[in-house]
Amino acid sequence: MISGVSVEVVLAASYALVLVAVAFVLELVARHSHERSERYQSSGFVYIQGMDKWECPAGRQLTRANADYQRRVLHYRAPADICNACALKSNCTDSDDGRLLKTRMDSWLESELRRFHRGISLTLLLLATVILIASAVRNTEPRELFLVGCLLLVVGLVEAKLLASFLAREGS
Repeated sequence: MISGVSVEVVLAASYALVLVAVAFVLELVARHSHERSERYQSSGFVYIQGMDKWECPAGRQLTRANADYQRRVLHYRAPADICNACALKSNCTDSDDGRLLKTRMDSWLESELRRFHRGISLTLLLLATVILIASAVRNTEPRELFLVGCLLLVVGLVEAKLLASFLAREGS
């Protein structure tokens, strides 16, 4: 026993905290990775909001070619003749049809990729909850129940917040 709390409860609580930390890090890494890939794809290009166009590093404009509403992706394309004559073409695209730039209609918070990573995070938090509940069932000393209860409260609040955002897109 450590200060009136069994080793089993300390280990269960520690493991639950590790799972919460892994879920938190997963959320941060997934968001960073998504935002980085979005920036990389349009690196050097500037979006002109009022005209709904992108401007390439050579100063040419890419207009919206089409929109895939099912996948929630917009396609912008530069005219082929302008791209094929551009001195920067070899650094920009190997297409003879002009540079194609894809952008997502959804922000990170609305994307399917976010839902996938959020599902993994929720699974980790659910596992932490199961471990804590099992520990509470097996160990009924007041100090142990207090420790497990506090952790369950914290994990439950985080789960509720992540679950709400996970389910938000389904209602749309």
